[in-house]
Amino acid sequence: MTGDAELLDDLLRLAAAAGTEVDLAPDPAAARSRYATAPLVFIGVDQAQPCLRARLPRRPRLVLVGRSGHDDKPWQLAELLGAEHVAMLPAAEPWLVDRFAEQSPGSTPASGARIIGVIGGRGGAGASVLAGGLAVTAARAGLRTLLVDADPLGGGLDLVLGWEQLEGLRWPALTETDGRVDPPALVQALPSRGDLVVLSWDRGDLLAVPVEAMAATMDAGRRGRDLVVVDLPRQLDDAAVIALQAADQVFVVVPAELRATAAAARVAATAALHCPDLSVIVRGPAPGRLKAREVARALDLPLAGTLRPEPGLCRGMERGEAPAASGRGPLASLCQRIVADIAGTTPRAAA
Repeated sequence: MTGDAELLDDLLRLAAAAGTEVDLAPDPAAARSRYATAPLVFIGVDQAQPCLRARLPRRPRLVLVGRSGHDDKPWQLAELLGAEHVAMLPAAEPWLVDRFAEQSPGSTPASGARIIGVIGGRGGAGASVLAGGLAVTAARAGLRTLLVDADPLGGGLDLVLGWEQLEGLRWPALTETDGRVDPPALVQALPSRGDLVVLSWDRGDLLAVPVEAMAATMDAGRRGRDLVVVDLPRQLDDAAVIALQAADQVFVVVPAELRATAAAARVAATAALHCPDLSVIVRGPAPGRLKAREVARALDLPLAGTLRPEPGLCRGMERGEAPAASGRGPLASLCQRIVADIAGTTPRAAA
């Protein structure tokens, strides 16, 4: 990100020497949609102050770039931005070539991980249950899955799965992180069973998730898992925006009710600012006989599926049974279809 033509020429020359293609942005407004998910970000000193004014979220693997003798106090700017390194040309040219080379197609440890988000159109829509069901179904299908609870007011996805007694890292342990988290180490520290690992909340004080911690978590999932499922809050904080920007696809769960549809329209409009690939899942019953396609049409979103009432689901969760764990029922069938679509396979028949 730079509007300095000479600095841009230098960076393009170094990237070409490393065999790496770069994505260019002249200012924070042009960079915002790609800022959180880029594997590496270089900010020219000329854009440091505009970035501070734009209040871009802090993120790992950020480098401030300038020229020796031309820029005043780059280290102070780097600290304010949360940059990990300051690279001053021409002395830093070899180091920059190495950083670019690490991102080249032959060097970066590529990951096929998909990130999907689930968000409720209104409170109690069932987004957490769907997120848990998707994660459980994906793990049963052999996908290495990370389930992330991004909703601090949701009660905890470990309770949804019946995992509250499992040892492992929870969000409060990451609230002091500066984003420098080793992805394999993070995944290994989380509560897990088989191919499913979960990052959720404990029952302690309400804490905000630092954006650095969320960015590191999304990176860990992208690098070390096959699928990441994120349970998103309806009221988006900065960390939730990072997760939403990282998502490849987001499902909005909406009860088949008029007021729920009206509420979901606001939620969808906000979410669409950060992830353009939204679709709706309509959950029954429909007291006023509102049809799923009418809900989707009112929201101007594609219909991804429907959920019929499943009275036994809540009873099973109260007994500590994870949603969709049996592989039977409307929720399990929908999750199997979505996971099969993500994995590019045919849904496996229920046992």
